[in-house]
Amino acid sequence: MVKYFREVIEMPRYSREKSETGIYHIMVRGVDRMSIFREEEDYHRYLETLLRFKKTDNYEMYAYCLMSNHVHLLIKEVGDTIHRFMKRLGVSYVSYFNKKYNRVGHLFQDRYKSESIQSEQYLLCCSRYIHNNPIVAGLVKHPEDYIWSSFSSYLDGDNHPLLNPDFILHHFSQDRVEAILRLKEFTKSSNQDKFLDDDRIDQVNCQKVINEILERHDISPEDLRKTKDIGKRNAILQEIKTTSHVSIRGISRVLGISKDIIFRA
Repeated sequence: MVKYFREVIEMPRYSREKSETGIYHIMVRGVDRMSIFREEEDYHRYLETLLRFKKTDNYEMYAYCLMSNHVHLLIKEVGDTIHRFMKRLGVSYVSYFNKKYNRVGHLFQDRYKSESIQSEQYLLCCSRYIHNNPIVAGLVKHPEDYIWSSFSSYLDGDNHPLLNPDFILHHFSQDRVEAILRLKEFTKSSNQDKFLDDDRIDQVNCQKVINEILERHDISPEDLRKTKDIGKRNAILQEIKTTSHVSIRGISRVLGISKDIIFRA
């Protein structure tokens, strides 16, 4: 049985280190943090493109999560290199996106970011981190409720053409039903995992972005904390969550307001 790691897991910062296991955590983000998925069709197109290239690059996918302005992939290179695969994936999707929305220029910010996964501990915690992204962003309360990640595919027990679930599940148990139960418990367990750009925006930019929103409402962080107008407070917190792309953890740290209050706003 796998141990349930509860300590802080801090992965190395952005690196091009070659993974001895061939497994990488990949993240790509929209330029200037713009949305790279505007409609449901865009999410479907990205997944379809991933599947199309899987047939030629012969990679293995262990987890994915498509957020509005960034993507996380937990992937193993089998055929071609991750670098060549990500380049082709990016070119294909950008071509589709620019044509659809009548735009030109870059869609993704710089090159993709990656970190190598060298151990079982990092593998499982990275999967947990990826599947919990929508919760940290305040989009859903449970990872299985977010339709643009791979987590629900682990729970439904069906074969997924894009995903290889057995690789992760077998770390928990050889019995599939038991493995799914343990994976669900592990994914929802308390943790402070940190991978790549965990805070989405660095502390300085967090402060800047949030302050700009507060200034528009003519309210200071201290007054926001102390206000008895809960409706106004929640409206401002909701605006920060939906427009700033700062994580709930980052908002809480900047404003001194509990993550639970921010989540429920």
